[in-house]
Amino acid sequence: MAAVYSLYIINKSGGLIFYKDYGSAGRMDTNDSLRLASLWHSMHAISQQLSPVAGCTGIELLEADTFDLHCFQSLTGTKFFVVCQPGTQHMEILLKHIYELYTDYVLKNPFYEMEMPIRCELFDINLAQAVQKDRVVLLGR
Repeated sequence: MAAVYSLYIINKSGGLIFYKDYGSAGRMDTNDSLRLASLWHSMHAISQQLSPVAGCTGIELLEADTFDLHCFQSLTGTKFFVVCQPGTQHMEILLKHIYELYTDYVLKNPFYEMEMPIRCELFDINLAQAVQKDRVVLLGR
């Protein structure tokens, strides 16, 4: 069983620009993934406003019985979130690595238009390697 179930990247406006499923039991169709991304964007924004602590950046971890949702927001407002097995450690490191891949292979791609869906083969290849490497480390293989 995979440690990472799925990965989402949301632009600063709340639009889903990348989704990758890594074999979770309940595969979602495109509309469901778009709704989930929009809902997460809204919950993240509301949590910033409701926080009693000044300077709150929003929800970073949502724990449920059957999954954990880890979120990383870049300075530009782009959100990266991973749905993974409960109790999975070091997801913030994986998310920051995914952000580095995003900056290296997507933002530096002269054919990529900001805020649009990500269609970049080098990003896909390096992302698959990063997630696979993370699985190997987490499962101790």
